Amino acid sequence: MASPSFIKQRSLARRRAMQAIYQWQMAGNDLKDIETQYLTEQDMSKVDVDYFIELMHKVPMSIDELDAVAEKYSETKMEIVDPIERAIIRLSIYELKSRLDVPYKVVINEAIILAKAFGGDNSHKFVNGIVDKAAHELRQAEIK
Repeated sequence: MASPSFIKQRSLARRRAMQAIYQWQMAGNDLKDIETQYLTEQDMSKVDVDYFIELMHKVPMSIDELDAVAEKYSETKMEIVDPIERAIIRLSIYELKSRLDVPYKVVINEAIILAKAFGGDNSHKFVNGIVDKAAHELRQAEIK
């Protein structure tokens, strides 16, 4: 079982990565510039920096694939979903697809926490609905 400090470092990495992805979505800045900004201007001492870097670079590289999964479970196209919700959903689906070492329940729980912290009043319900359904598709063996 992972140590509490490792869990906290991963959680902070997700939070920072979601913020960086949101920034990239909104401003279109170069990912390397955003990474440098976070590493030099933010307190990253308690963050799993390698995980943060992976998420903030690999999620944007997989947008079409991630959005295709999300759109199966939403009546709304991802490009018009609230940008915060979009960043959380993309990050979560990336983890479900690519980070099998992270239990699907952790991915869902972290998505809900981020949506409650940064999204609107009902963001967590919208995010949970999509991420939970995506988990049932992408992690069938783990869920059974």
